[in-house]
Amino acid sequence: MLDVNEAMSEIGLRPRMLVKDVMSSPVVTLNEDEPSNKAAVMMDQDSLGCVIVTSKAGKPIGIITERDLVIRVLAKNLKPDTVKAKEIMTTPLVTIEPDASISEAARRMTRLDIRRLGVFYKGNLVGIISSKDILGVMPEMIEIMQEKSRIEGAARTEDVYEVPLSGYCERCNIYSENLKELEGQNVCEECRIELQHEK
Repeated sequence: MLDVNEAMSEIGLRPRMLVKDVMSSPVVTLNEDEPSNKAAVMMDQDSLGCVIVTSKAGKPIGIITERDLVIRVLAKNLKPDTVKAKEIMTTPLVTIEPDASISEAARRMTRLDIRRLGVFYKGNLVGIISSKDILGVMPEMIEIMQEKSRIEGAARTEDVYEVPLSGYCERCNIYSENLKELEGQNVCEECRIELQHEK
């Protein structure tokens, strides 16, 4: 029988996409004591939607998004250069592993109502994945699912021909529990042997 995952890898398709396939790396970080306007400048310069806030020891402790800047600085009419990053960051930083599936990342974001996850490997921040990253690969994921479905359909079709049928042989008219299609007819095992000898 055709193994679907093997068939997909043969044609260059992975049965499931992983976080490491679509995450952004390296991550742009900002020290917790830096002013919030520095976060805004970094986001503007690098066209980012967020920066990761680190402790004095360099450990990731939170995230500042464009929304955090709007709600916690602009909406309160605060001076951005007087507000520290640690005062407006969202904490703790929610994380996921690089080998987790895209669908697992999407479920975690939906469940926690967030748009970004830090990607941690062996205790180190190695990337970030956003809902936008996941949306960007949705067409490819749909193609993979369609291709997997097509391959599974072909495997099922192959199996249908291997299953013997019960009924009357269309050549000798004798009832058989082992009819198989040969030359357009459902024939018993004896008739199949005879037909092959006649060739």
